[in-house]
Amino acid sequence: MQINVTSKGVQMPPDLKEITERKLAKLEKLLRRIDTVDITCSKERQWRVVEIMINANGILIRGEDRAIDVRSAIDSLVDKLERRIKKSRSRLIEHYRKHPETQAAWEEEPEQPEPSASLEPMLVRSKRFTVKPMAPDEAAAQMELVGHDFFVFQNAETDQVNVIYRRKDGNYGLIEPDF
Repeated sequence: MQINVTSKGVQMPPDLKEITERKLAKLEKLLRRIDTVDITCSKERQWRVVEIMINANGILIRGEDRAIDVRSAIDSLVDKLERRIKKSRSRLIEHYRKHPETQAAWEEEPEQPEPSASLEPMLVRSKRFTVKPMAPDEAAAQMELVGHDFFVFQNAETDQVNVIYRRKDGNYGLIEPDF
């Protein structure tokens, strides 16, 4: 497991990598293989904001938490990620029992620097990822792992690109284009 730590205006504890590695040992039991872990620490008013992005065998898991100090933010964030992985893992296991032929993996391009602020809204970030065929329920589980409100995927049933999103009532919606 490779751990990359980035600090943005925050003084980091010298043993942060060792602390994080011990905490992430819990997650290694749940995931088959953790390739890289990117930790970004920043300061927002009196809070220390910690973001962790885990690449585990092609699956991205992201979480963010804020606390008074970096160590407590990492503690609560790892616990939050552990709960999210357990929940999504049980959904995926159930899905694979029903549809063993489906698999999911995607990649994300690195973030590009933001241009200077202007009066009009601008496109400031672009992402590319590989699209693998999957069922909508598996896409919902992947969306939960990433921690976003929507997820773009190729529907295995229709072979078209679909978007699944979280509705305000907590349920999911599916957008299917009609060409």
